[in-house]
Amino acid sequence: MRRRDFVGLVGGAAAWPLAAGAQQRERVRRIGVLSTLGKNDPVVQTRIAALARGLRDLGWMEGRNFRIEHRFLAGRFDLIPSSVADVVASKPDVVHAGNTLIAQEFRRQTRTIPIVFVNVGDPVETGMVATLARPGVNATGFMNSESEIGGKWLELLKEIAPTVSRVLVLVNSGIDTNQNFLRRIEAAAPSLSIQVSSAAIRDGGEIERAIEAFAREPNAGLIALSGGPVSNRRRLIFALAGRYRLPAVFQFREYVTEGGLMSYSADVLDMYRRSASYVDRILKGEKPDDLPVQAPTKYELVVNINAAKAIGLTIPASFLLRVDEVFE
Repeated sequence: MRRRDFVGLVGGAAAWPLAAGAQQRERVRRIGVLSTLGKNDPVVQTRIAALARGLRDLGWMEGRNFRIEHRFLAGRFDLIPSSVADVVASKPDVVHAGNTLIAQEFRRQTRTIPIVFVNVGDPVETGMVATLARPGVNATGFMNSESEIGGKWLELLKEIAPTVSRVLVLVNSGIDTNQNFLRRIEAAAPSLSIQVSSAAIRDGGEIERAIEAFAREPNAGLIALSGGPVSNRRRLIFALAGRYRLPAVFQFREYVTEGGLMSYSADVLDMYRRSASYVDRILKGEKPDDLPVQAPTKYELVVNINAAKAIGLTIPASFLLRVDEVFE
């Protein structure tokens, strides 16, 4: 064998384990995601895209060293426990929970897999973490707002539609944070001369019956709290609000872009982007208990002018001056 061939062979042999080691370091990290929405729902698609974009901005390469594994329930809340069990059994490196119900179920089923949650109500009030500064468990993340915002929704509804004296609150059955919001709404009602009623809803039929019955009397308004039944039937709620000429407040900006009248909330897409930093840090070895729960940094007041026109509502000019975004 010629010397140059021998050197080349030895060099290649030495390089091979290095290349193999490099490939091993590029192990694909798996992020489990479970959503109560449907696979083709634009809300969940834009949110997961924001998470993926945040990871790419931190240097992760989708398909090369990370993969998001989605599961979609399309409104089947009865499947949450079994679907969470499936995710846990697959042993992802981290799970990403997009609402309170799913985050709570992950906490019930695993004490070892790190959980990053977003878009949840106060996690201390609901018992998911010990404190915001030191979660004390295998979960941390980004809360959407404190429950006091419930009173703010009622104030905004009264301001945009001063004749409203009765408000129906759609409460998603089984969601603890909805009850916390409802208590704050009820506490704010007397000072605004508003009578508050609530309806616990689980499906489209219950939503339709509740709104139809409430709308029989005049001066009515609506607050639709976030959660699966409202999220999955939001277009039905838009249609009913238009039919009965009900000014309505929703929690998320996306609902206003699709036809709702008004929303006031934290910027959820910003939360999803920011949550990528916690996924990144956990994948690099940090523990959820060392990462404090983050409160919102951005709130948005958004109004849909066409939805206002459809119910014969003229929005005061002074109100529009304070709006962050207007859709027409």
